[in-house]
Amino acid sequence: MTPYLLAAFAGGMGALLLRQPPLVGFLLGGFALNVLGYELDDTLVTIGDLGVTLLLFTIGLKLRVRSLLRPEVWGGATIHMAGSTVIFAMLVAGLRFAGLGLIAGLDWRGLVLLGFALSFSSTVFAVKVLESRSELGSLYGRVAIGVLIVQDIFAVVFLGASEGAAPSLWALLLLLLLPAARLLRWALERVGHGEMQVLFGVLLALTLGYALFEALGIKGDLGALIIGMLLAPSPAAAALSRALFNVKELLLVGFFLSIGLTALPTVETLVIAVALVAVLPLKSALYLVVFSRFGLGTRTSLLSTLSLSNYSEFGLIVASLATSAGWLDPEWLVVIAMALSISFVFAAPLNEAGEAVYRRVAPRIQRLQTATTHPGERPLEVEGVDAVVLGMGRIGTGVYDRLIAESSWEVLGIETDPQRVEQRQADGYHVVEGDAANSDFWERLLLQERCQLVVLAMPHHDGNLHALEQLRRREFEGKIAAVVQYEDQVERLRQLGADAVFNLYGEAGRALADDALAEFDLDAR
Repeated sequence: MTPYLLAAFAGGMGALLLRQPPLVGFLLGGFALNVLGYELDDTLVTIGDLGVTLLLFTIGLKLRVRSLLRPEVWGGATIHMAGSTVIFAMLVAGLRFAGLGLIAGLDWRGLVLLGFALSFSSTVFAVKVLESRSELGSLYGRVAIGVLIVQDIFAVVFLGASEGAAPSLWALLLLLLLPAARLLRWALERVGHGEMQVLFGVLLALTLGYALFEALGIKGDLGALIIGMLLAPSPAAAALSRALFNVKELLLVGFFLSIGLTALPTVETLVIAVALVAVLPLKSALYLVVFSRFGLGTRTSLLSTLSLSNYSEFGLIVASLATSAGWLDPEWLVVIAMALSISFVFAAPLNEAGEAVYRRVAPRIQRLQTATTHPGERPLEVEGVDAVVLGMGRIGTGVYDRLIAESSWEVLGIETDPQRVEQRQADGYHVVEGDAANSDFWERLLLQERCQLVVLAMPHHDGNLHALEQLRRREFEGKIAAVVQYEDQVERLRQLGADAVFNLYGEAGRALADDALAEFDLDAR
């Protein structure tokens, strides 16, 4: 495994030095190993599969079923899949005129299968991008993840139908998981933290999720997702997701390396793969139009589109099944693997620059919007409020409590995660849903002159920077305070005009010392 580890680290470090996401480096590391003669190793495949399973499990921990029932999610996914299948089938058929033998041998069934395989977007890629920006809970993040899960369901149905094997009748027993979920949540809340919490999560994902569903004729990854969703209502679900984060990230390195090791291209397969990447903007344009038609705002539609503008690992699965059935030439596996990899390489930096892309193209795509505004993007007028806290996680909630305890102010919390909004509202907090990292949010936010203080307590540093820039651009006259986790983040916030910046850990230490002195009535002089 040493060469694989070296290639992954070298590729990831190179990507970081070039200010690209590490996953681009992992892909290139896989290609480098392939060129050097290394082959795809069963251990590496297993590691990658474990990473994908844990990824879907952690998605489930943050997901609510009703989010999949929104029209822009199931409707958008269905319309886009049908449309892009037809578009890609026609485009591949059109490439026959280029004289490429691999395409000339396709019949209508092969064309439809290829169109279907290319219509999927990558769940792994989208989640990695959204997690790196702490925007899984944003409106555009929820829409993108919802669409991907609906696509996964389509894939499961297709795979079952293509293999001619319906799920076992015993699969009906899986309905017993619904009443058993209460027991699972009870156990999760009592395993504590640390290694027992991680072990319990992995046990549920791989055995009760993956292994049980596979044994009953249902895709195991979908099982891991469902088990995660059953645990999602538990207060301990968020802590479990955080505990599994680094384990999952490490295992996913194997997934990205394995893509680069799948196969070496010929000139013909490389030409076709590059052609497929060249027409990827058509897939993106269809996403953009569909999302806009469902009333999503310009920024939400665009950022959702960017996170889905790639090819998917499910394309490889569909192609593999079609190859084994004799419907496609085995070389199509190489084509799709190359197109998938190249799409990641282009999509990663594009998503990193998502806000800049939005500002550049927004005037041109605003005409796609409908007159109907999505509920999550309606104007937000802040009246009768003295202080606003952006981000109502543990830090923001602590700030809110302190302001209420130490003043007679009216305080408002703004949070992007609807589940957390509901929890805080149920606990008596004055909280509304809003994404302060969203430029459109600031166009909708109407701050009154009474507001004296805004506290930036969002978990992602870039989100706090963006909020500060927007406040200064709108000439907010009150004071702005921000919370950071690392000292090297302080200076940038001060340069942009923050009136006070507090280091999370430094402030926690000072608060602990003050509380200890007060508790024990000690003289600190």
